[in-house]
Amino acid sequence: MTDRLTTGRYPGYDVTSKRNTPSWNDKTREVIDARLAVASRPEFLSSEEWLTLVALCDRVMPQPEGRPRVPLAAYVDRQLLAGRTKGYRFADMPQPAEAWKRALAALDEVARREKGRPFGQLTQGDQDAMLHRMAAGSFDAEALKGMPASTFWTSHVIHDVIGSYYAHPEAWNEMGWGGPASPRGYVRLDLDARDSWEPVEAAPGGEDKAQQENKRVR
Repeated sequence: MTDRLTTGRYPGYDVTSKRNTPSWNDKTREVIDARLAVASRPEFLSSEEWLTLVALCDRVMPQPEGRPRVPLAAYVDRQLLAGRTKGYRFADMPQPAEAWKRALAALDEVARREKGRPFGQLTQGDQDAMLHRMAAGSFDAEALKGMPASTFWTSHVIHDVIGSYYAHPEAWNEMGWGGPASPRGYVRLDLDARDSWEPVEAAPGGEDKAQQENKRVR
């Protein structure tokens, strides 16, 4: 397996190396530790719903090979378990937990009707085609119970799945972010300016140099 710390735009960079430095305070450590401790298993959804959600997450946010995976389905599952809302709700949408259950059931319903097997067992191409239809709102399923598929897509799939990915340290390594700016903060905010505790982006042919510099970033 490829060493995840030697590849990408910020080779050698691992944001978790900041854990015990002035970059992170106790609250940051508590929050990140909790995110990293989430196990990839369902605690709210049924086993069937879980398999459908895993397949959906894999198509909406494919993850690079050669590094630990962000447990996207588990993050969505825990949000539903906690009863977390967004502080608003469209008039024609149920609460998040009910919306997700309807949508996952709808994906399986349509997959079985059209392909004879559940959504998680379809080819990636068929999964993508079905998700495109959901996003466009051209998705006919009894399980939706009148819930608009396109509204579910924008307000839940995009928000919950993509948001979960970029809240994880693995995504921060990918884009060279140092995490919450507390207590150290960021000082050099001009275009192309970089604080010494931020990683170096590798120029073409300069990956080895960037890797050595980024291993020293704390």
